[in-house]
Amino acid sequence: MEFSYQHAQSQRILRQRNLLAVTAIVLAGVIALLLLFAMTRSREVVLQPVLRSPLTLSSAGVSREYLELVTRDTAILTLDRAPGSLEYWMKSVLEIVSPRAQGKIKADLLKIVNEQSGSSISQYFQIQSMDIDTRNLTSSVTGKLNTVVGQKVVSSEMRTFRFDWEYSGLTLKLIGFGMVQDEKKERGAK
Repeated sequence: MEFSYQHAQSQRILRQRNLLAVTAIVLAGVIALLLLFAMTRSREVVLQPVLRSPLTLSSAGVSREYLELVTRDTAILTLDRAPGSLEYWMKSVLEIVSPRAQGKIKADLLKIVNEQSGSSISQYFQIQSMDIDTRNLTSSVTGKLNTVVGQKVVSSEMRTFRFDWEYSGLTLKLIGFGMVQDEKKERGAK
């Protein structure tokens, strides 16, 4: 009788252990699924109206409207400069630059600061058109680049500038920019 009692006890403990193991496996699976859903779910942040309509940012990608607004502001920030505000200008540009591009862009900006410090040369840009590519995260602006020496405008030329971006999480950062060379002029010079 004692043997059958011990056997029944062992079977009951064995069933409890197996039930506990199955429960632990099911809970681990549920936790894994929840983590998977949390990592792949698109996050969104709704920004209050910035000009035309409310703006939404998503981890799924950059919207055309957002890239256009950022490009517009970046073009004005990078292309409008005067000798009296060069340090502030450089600091402001570097705040929107990706950490991986900081060194190269800072070196380029320092050249401009060194060339224009103490001079009376300033410039401003008037945007005429914009081309936005959300797939490749590039944008370009075309407009008049005006150069002023003292109080006199010494040149006013149509130029196109290209901006390259990276999007990580919900952050859009600049990784490069520069003037696009006019292909017609280059072909004529060859």
